[in-house]
Amino acid sequence: MSKAGITVATADPPAPAVRPLPRRRGIELSLIVLAVLLSVYGYCDVGLAQHGTLPPGAAGYGAGLGVLALLAHLAVRLRAPHADPLLLPIGVLLNGLGLVLIYRLDLETPGDRAAPAQLVWSTLGVTLFILVVLLLRDHRVLQRYTYVCVVAVLVLLTLPILFPAVNGARIWIRIAGFSIQPGEFAKVLLAVFFAAYLAANRNALAYTGRRIWKFQFPTGRVLGPIVAVWLVSVGVLILERDLGTSLLFFGLFVVLLYVATGRTGWIAVGLLLAALGAVAVGRLEPHVHSRIETWLHPFASVDAGEGPNQLAQSLFAFAEGGLLGTGLGLGHSVLIGFAVKSDFILATAGEELGLAGLSAIFVLYGLLVERGYRAGLALREPFGRLLAVGLSSLVALQVFVIAGGVTGLIPLTGMAMPFLAQGGSSVVTNWAIVALLVRVSDSARRQHEGQDIR
Repeated sequence: MSKAGITVATADPPAPAVRPLPRRRGIELSLIVLAVLLSVYGYCDVGLAQHGTLPPGAAGYGAGLGVLALLAHLAVRLRAPHADPLLLPIGVLLNGLGLVLIYRLDLETPGDRAAPAQLVWSTLGVTLFILVVLLLRDHRVLQRYTYVCVVAVLVLLTLPILFPAVNGARIWIRIAGFSIQPGEFAKVLLAVFFAAYLAANRNALAYTGRRIWKFQFPTGRVLGPIVAVWLVSVGVLILERDLGTSLLFFGLFVVLLYVATGRTGWIAVGLLLAALGAVAVGRLEPHVHSRIETWLHPFASVDAGEGPNQLAQSLFAFAEGGLLGTGLGLGHSVLIGFAVKSDFILATAGEELGLAGLSAIFVLYGLLVERGYRAGLALREPFGRLLAVGLSSLVALQVFVIAGGVTGLIPLTGMAMPFLAQGGSSVVTNWAIVALLVRVSDSARRQHEGQDIR
């Protein structure tokens, strides 16, 4: 400024210092301890309800789950100290509750014990979580493998065609008594591909192309590759009669396209295509048509004197649970039949934990999805944002499709409830999703403090 003919230079005020965010690893550890204790309590409650004594494996179950959770926490504390403190405890609690429910159902089916195998798969899932957190220092590295991911997706989806169908669907690979479901791993790789491709072409998708009425359609050169990959993936799944996963892939495609372009018209187009596809498949595919008929008339078999079908028995289980449930180990949802540990495991939770317990489970899923969205929105770079939204949407869509199917809201599709249902491929994949969300949330918080996220 100038004063009495003398120019005086004034320095700019210093930039406000960025206040470091608390790391909150102590909160995470406390929540993990609570999650393990709740899981052990449920395990003991089942034993007391069934036999009047504590189950003999309670200490081993609690110790095993606790050690796995502690190792995962140490990995996060070491390599992702700024990560969201809710993600890992939610995964531990849902996985622990799933083991309790499967163990409870094993007591009704002594010839078909699934809990030991599920515990092994859970161990592998937590091990994968630890490896991802320790070795993947920057989630942006995945963007380099865009086309490797899409090739892997097509290979994984095609392999089950070479193996016999199981319950009418070719979605399993079975070798020497060992089985995996490749579609579970393909969904994560497809989310990486969609996120990377849309991040690289988001401007062309949003601002170029031809305008028809109120909609802006991008050029075929930009939109063509991703549509082709999606169509091939869904086509293979339809041939394999894995309609639940094909619906999941379609929802992921529409959600990420909307997030990348910011154009709500894609939601309308997606809903229209979904409706047309549902009508066509429902009329042309007998297996799907029978499920739609069961959805429209769930008690038709009861009226015909043939006894309740799976959906009707599931609805009876929810009704029996009421507000507070019958108590762990005191329900009769095993009457549902062969899918009680997989597709219909939510019916066991609804009957024995009641509406209150079921609502708590949905809140856990909602928190997991919300924290994933929050981590994505906090990032400035588009790939991480789309990746976090895509992975969170996978969980949200899967929960909606399964919960809607077993409660009669929508026609039933065969999928596994994340963390709860029997299925090794599913639980391993869900731990990989949580690990990637932990990595993204750590990067988002370090970015806020101006740190290098590599």
